Amino acid sequence: MFDTLSDRLAATFKNLRGKGRLSEADIDATAREIRIALLEADVALPVVRAFIKQVKDRALGAEVSGALNPAQQIIKIVNEELISILGGETRRLRYAKTGPTVIMLAGLQGAGKTTLAGKLGHWLKKQKHTPLLVACDLQRPNAVNQLGVVAERAGVAFYGPEPGNGVGDPVKVARDSIEYARQKQYDVVIVDTAGRLGIDAEMMQQAADIRAAVDPDEVLFVVDAMVGQDAVTTAQAFLDGVDFTGVVLSKLDGDARGGAALSVAHVTGRQIMFASNGEKVDDFDAFHPDRMASRILGMGDMLSLIEKAEQTFSQAEAEKMASKLQGGGKDFTLDDFLAQLEQVRKMGSISKLLGMLPGMAQIRDQINNIDDRDVDRVGAIIKSMTPAERTDPKIINGSRRLRIAKGSGVQVGEVNNLVERFFEARKMMSAMASGKGIPGMPGIPGMGGGKRSAKKAPVAKGKRKSGNPLKRAQEEAAAAERRALGPAGAPGQQPAAPGGAFGLGAGKGPADFELPKEFKDLL
Repeated sequence: MFDTLSDRLAATFKNLRGKGRLSEADIDATAREIRIALLEADVALPVVRAFIKQVKDRALGAEVSGALNPAQQIIKIVNEELISILGGETRRLRYAKTGPTVIMLAGLQGAGKTTLAGKLGHWLKKQKHTPLLVACDLQRPNAVNQLGVVAERAGVAFYGPEPGNGVGDPVKVARDSIEYARQKQYDVVIVDTAGRLGIDAEMMQQAADIRAAVDPDEVLFVVDAMVGQDAVTTAQAFLDGVDFTGVVLSKLDGDARGGAALSVAHVTGRQIMFASNGEKVDDFDAFHPDRMASRILGMGDMLSLIEKAEQTFSQAEAEKMASKLQGGGKDFTLDDFLAQLEQVRKMGSISKLLGMLPGMAQIRDQINNIDDRDVDRVGAIIKSMTPAERTDPKIINGSRRLRIAKGSGVQVGEVNNLVERFFEARKMMSAMASGKGIPGMPGIPGMGGGKRSAKKAPVAKGKRKSGNPLKRAQEEAAAAERRALGPAGAPGQQPAAPGGAFGLGAGKGPADFELPKEFKDLL
């Protein structure tokens, strides 16, 4: 959603790099470019004015004029002001002291409240809570059935005593759900309310009545991140009518301009608490203003990537895999490779994961072209092999490759590529773990070298022989005397210790080199 804004800001900052000092004209031009970028991203005008004023005031101050690198200081200021506009610190859910905690969802029809209720329930379940989804949208056709399906998919409980489709009292359902949750010992109640295609008095009154009946701990306003400028008007109307406590952004994975996300928090004074960025129940997480600002500026989001990895990868499996790699990679089989592949797939889309890495904005087109089905094809090829073939891929001959290709629905060439790449990867692991370096790479001092290091080093040319016969005879006699003494040096001296590359002394050559424990663990 923020790709266009990121590209414009990156181009603006690129013009600043290399300048040892920024003049007032440079700062004005930069502020103008940032203003255009924000307006093109559909950010509300009052928000743009406040943002640009803060950036210019700080940029013209001492913190930039006295900086060693003014361009980096400008980026730092823009990053901090983006974090401020997005809400500052991360806002957490407030839980009731005595349960159940009641969370009410409000917003226009089509904003994604029902789907988001299931995602929020799934997220709370992963946080060791027992949520209950309550169907209080009794106007929209099949809204109750939809919430029931969403709850089942999310693996959480559902409460919908009324059939909906215009039948039933939503206020009574909301009130009864609290007592039901106490009896069944659910600690969080998520109330899904009705919406309209536009703001009207009846919808606002119903939402206000439900709020008065259940006294929620949190009222979350669900806003479609693709709406644009109208999101600010809608948010202000709900703030006046229902007085929500936090904002949830839905459809953040869309390709529309993301101005709503940058505007709502600043205009309403209510922080963005959650963001939905996909169609699956797992495509939902807490909103971190600092991480979102980092993504917008193309700095990646390593913290979110690490959190996803911690949630997905088993510690015991990671230690087991590390021990196999430390053994030189010989025990690393295609079964292990498939297990690692499936763990990565659980983290989500490969392109989304790569997009969290710093600097990936420069190759965004290539990342967006990555097809997750290619990963599935690799898994299908491995699953088409017998247990013996996965353990020892060397036995996979031509006829076996043909059988595997037919079983996985691919060409024989794809099976060949997979097997060859697996052997190359294992060879690299083995070489690195044994201290021989990476095959095909020049030798690293103390770690041995690859194939290139096996070649004989070119013999250095000595001095040219003198053209004077007397002088040449003296040089030859001196050389013969040195050869007679041998490598030990002068008579009576100890043999010279073998020197290592870059000043490594005796015992520090490739044969005796020992990798540090930390580096071994990393391998």
